[in-house]
Amino acid sequence: MAVVAAPCSSAPSDEVLLERFAAGERLALEELFGRYRQPAYRAAFRLLGNEPDALDAVQEGFIKALTHLSGFQGRSSFKTWLLRVVSNAALDLGRQRGRRETLSLNAPGADETGDARLLTPDEAASGLERADLRILLDEALATLSEAQRQTFVLHADAGLSYREVADATGVSIGTVMSRLFYARQKLRAHLSQRTTL
Repeated sequence: MAVVAAPCSSAPSDEVLLERFAAGERLALEELFGRYRQPAYRAAFRLLGNEPDALDAVQEGFIKALTHLSGFQGRSSFKTWLLRVVSNAALDLGRQRGRRETLSLNAPGADETGDARLLTPDEAASGLERADLRILLDEALATLSEAQRQTFVLHADAGLSYREVADATGVSIGTVMSRLFYARQKLRAHLSQRTTL
């Protein structure tokens, strides 16, 4: 007796959604953007170091992607193309506004002891360790050149493969590998200096 498996209903591919959008189905594009909102935000946040600028960059990137959708020729995946547009928007925004400090010790409304009283000592220490690690990582990323930072963020935060990063940045895979190698070396060196102090 043969068992016949029922076809599995899966989400439509990016290509199918793009075809639906081209046919006038606006919700198809919303679904596409929804798929890549989180990786786009992570990449923009790592490139800019703060939430308001990252959100602005994602919005600007999505607007640019929408207005230039006819320029997407399918030579790379839609995800790769969209993350390139968003990361370029983030780099442009960063140049326009200048990189800001990610955390201010004198932030309005911050009370040195207020939050710690609401947490157990272990929770407070763990939260401080995570905050310290985030600060160290942001400082380390700021030491990279723009090209190294973009390459590292697209690979590490957005999860793109070497080939996809190469497509997104318009360079060879060898250049991507080289940028990642030197970025990792700089990050390691910076982090080891900061953690031994």
